[in-house]
Amino acid sequence: MARRRRKPWWIDLKQGELLDERICDLELRLAGTALETRVERLHEELDRAGVRFRPYAWLSTDWFTPDRLTGFALPFFLAHPRLARLERRHMLEVEGGTHEWCMKLLRHETAHALDNAYRLHWKKRWREVFGHFSVPYREEYVPQPSSRHHVLNLDYWYAQSHPGEDWAETFSVWLQPRSHWRRRYAGWPAMKKLEFVDELMHEIGDQPAKVRTRAYRDPVNKLTMTLREYYRKKQGQYADDHSTAYDAPLQRIFSSDPIYARRERATIFLVRHYNDLRHRVSVVTGQHPYVIKQLFNEILRRCRKLDLRLMRPAAEARVDVAVLLTTITVGFLHSGLSEYRR
Repeated sequence: MARRRRKPWWIDLKQGELLDERICDLELRLAGTALETRVERLHEELDRAGVRFRPYAWLSTDWFTPDRLTGFALPFFLAHPRLARLERRHMLEVEGGTHEWCMKLLRHETAHALDNAYRLHWKKRWREVFGHFSVPYREEYVPQPSSRHHVLNLDYWYAQSHPGEDWAETFSVWLQPRSHWRRRYAGWPAMKKLEFVDELMHEIGDQPAKVRTRAYRDPVNKLTMTLREYYRKKQGQYADDHSTAYDAPLQRIFSSDPIYARRERATIFLVRHYNDLRHRVSVVTGQHPYVIKQLFNEILRRCRKLDLRLMRPAAEARVDVAVLLTTITVGFLHSGLSEYRR
């Protein structure tokens, strides 16, 4: 259970003042946070699954599992709501900011740490199922949305980006409580991978790890960059991530004109009607809801970036968005696919 913690000294700083503080000076700790509670939840899931291994975790700049280490890093901005709000303001989203999203990422990173602990990708059977781990990681990848050879867990068909990520995503689905993977993936070639994970975990789940480490990579107490420097660098890395191709049609439905400043934000409107939109588009296109969610996320980000708001009756806007999302979905699946950043 997360322990109560004292109020951070920087909590009342103005945003400009906070941005000029070094990350290492924020005195961030995992203990006592909601993030710690979710790590404990992860351990409970491992226990119920019969997996003895427990990864260790530390706060750093991002989600990552260093090569050969049996623990993983968590982004520092999840350690406090004020920092999460700052992250959203600068990056438009908070990776792992909801309970469900955070648990998916925790399971994913656990899979990488477990791979390191038991040296799994050296096993012949692992390579036969997932491919060669030695395949170079690419900064970008082009997914195949209709593929049933990979599970669907993290956004943007992440399992397709590398054999190591395919393993991590498959393990994540296997570990998730009530994922009903046998029913959900019945008839999919991905079932072979899930069954391999199930067999492997029954085989090694109660065995001690072959490798144990306690090293940390880029822990928060060593991060001398300021928050301003952190976001300048991070925004530069993702500057070209989101296409502007949808801007024109979105601006025919919503508007950034100041005369609509009191109207509902497009992002709030879209989120409220998401389930209805997803159902409509799924019925028309016959596509998996996962595919629609990825494209919905893209238009949501553009609406947030452009600060768009309603400028017409809600019922009319809902129909127009459904038509736009349907058009985008069909076009996405029948044209050259975008590259996604890892």
